[in-house]
Amino acid sequence: MKTTGVVICNYNKSNDVVNCIQSVIESKTNDYDIYVVDNASTDDSVSRIKENFGDKVNLIVNSENLGGSGGFNAGIRKVVSEGYKYVWCLDNDVLVDENALLYLVEFLDEHSDTGMVGSKVYHMEAPDYVQQFGITIDFDDFCVEAKYLNRQEDGTMPEVVYSDAVAACSVLVRTSLIREIGAMPEENFLYWDDTEWGYRCNMAGYKVASYGKSKVLHAMGAKKETVNTFPTYYAWRNWIQFFIKYTPEEKIDELSHTFIHSVFDEIYQGYYKKEYNKAKTVMFAYDDALHGVKGKAHEGKIFEIDNNDEKFKNLVKGKKKICIETGNHMGLAERLKEKIKNYEPCTEVLFDSEQESKNGILTIKLCNYIFSLRVIENEYVYIDEEENILQDESDVIKVKNYNNSFQTFLYGHQPVFLLLAEKMRNEGKV
Repeated sequence: MKTTGVVICNYNKSNDVVNCIQSVIESKTNDYDIYVVDNASTDDSVSRIKENFGDKVNLIVNSENLGGSGGFNAGIRKVVSEGYKYVWCLDNDVLVDENALLYLVEFLDEHSDTGMVGSKVYHMEAPDYVQQFGITIDFDDFCVEAKYLNRQEDGTMPEVVYSDAVAACSVLVRTSLIREIGAMPEENFLYWDDTEWGYRCNMAGYKVASYGKSKVLHAMGAKKETVNTFPTYYAWRNWIQFFIKYTPEEKIDELSHTFIHSVFDEIYQGYYKKEYNKAKTVMFAYDDALHGVKGKAHEGKIFEIDNNDEKFKNLVKGKKKICIETGNHMGLAERLKEKIKNYEPCTEVLFDSEQESKNGILTIKLCNYIFSLRVIENEYVYIDEEENILQDESDVIKVKNYNNSFQTFLYGHQPVFLLLAEKMRNEGKV
């Protein structure tokens, strides 16, 4: 009997999953069996897995897409039932170091107080930079933080990090723990399942660790909202439900304020930018979260991305020279420069020039968030990190109306939020 059952969940990523499987096979241990769960892919994933690996892989083909958590659980339950000591969960867009599994097994073998251990995860596109090395759950700001996010590898990070959770892109879990706390929360369908799993592990009295010797590369492309609002729905709904479920009673009022403010921001920005679809999906996710809706999103709640760049295109159209005052927003400045060059290739873009707009040069001033500006200077066009543009008097009016509009929104929504949150907590619907 092998020690570890490796579970890889796949949906429509035939190239990625083949590369992931191959990287596992090249491990410096053979004390494992591989279980690939295909979530009813419509590409050639299943045929390529069979063609490339044959009986080296145990292939489970679902008849429908069960989401990330449901897909993983199909393999996890098989591994638990077969009697393996550990299950190693891997996303299909991961490449593992040849010693990654050896080090994870070594860690759990030597630390009986730890229920699950994750790898040190690096960006696939920038392998010298950390993507995450443990996850912290913040009950003050009601969010999660990926530890050491985007930190360059310089050898100074600790070898072992204990945290509230680890990403399921590479995590080794005791099957004895799974029998105690259950598999991933399948009702999530997608996102926040690994966070809640880790939190349950801690609640059961076991530590959650990340071990720096175990290294993997992760693309993380699935979370990019490039086609539609599919990821937005699950990220928002499950985020709200997680914190309603686990936030201490004395912080529920603060929680309601934070979530209502976040929802309002999406709505107001959608109205401001004339990009409405993301705001609509957020409202559906918010409503479903408060009514205990789980699983796969119902029809009519996911929409195509409706990015509206007309205002930016008109702003830069025909300009011979544009100055960007960067402040502490160099990343945004570089993105805007690239956009300007796409629309106006002949435009000269200057950073932090001494020349001013009164000399006929458009001057863009970057800021964190236009709706929090206290002083607005007429000689500038403001652009914030969300790429909201404050350009003319009509924009100024909308920015100045932001706070009053939020207070009205909060006044209407907070009593309903608190009532439904209390009902969900009392009835155990989260």
